[in-house]
Amino acid sequence: MMRTSLVWRKSSRSQGGGTECVEVAKLPGACGVRDSKDPTGPVLTFAPDEWARFLGTIKAESHDLP
Repeated sequence: MMRTSLVWRKSSRSQGGGTECVEVAKLPGACGVRDSKDPTGPVLTFAPDEWARFLGTIKAESHDLP
C-alpha cells in the first residue's frame, strides 16, 4: 500500500482546524483510520462490514459519553 497515494479525509465536524481528530481513507478491500496529528504513524484497518457497523452505531449515538 502506497500511503502517499491514499486520499485521507476528516469529518466535516472536526473542531479547531481538524488537528484533534482521525482521518479515514479507502483501501483496497478495507478502510484505513489514522491520527491526524501523526500522518506517518500507524494505520488501523477495518473490513468494510466492520466499518459500516461502527458508523451505524455512531449515527445511532450509541457511543455518546455521559
